[in-house]
Amino acid sequence: MKNITLSVDETVLAAVRRRAAERNSTVNAMVREYLTNVAAHEGRADRARARLRQLSKSSQGRLGRKTWSRKELHDR
Repeated sequence: MKNITLSVDETVLAAVRRRAAERNSTVNAMVREYLTNVAAHEGRADRARARLRQLSKSSQGRLGRKTWSRKELHDR
């Protein structure tokens, strides 16, 4: 595990320390949890984008001719 150094405004740090204490946690644990969630979300998003590309390539659906105009779509 790597250590990192962060610079945080004193008032922000005080608020986060209070929140951590309410959760019976530490600021360090909260930051670690947040960063873990960010990394996991990125991984899920990457996998979802790859799956969408794969589905798009294998799709049998095809677009037909455009039979409408922009003006027709926006007429009220």
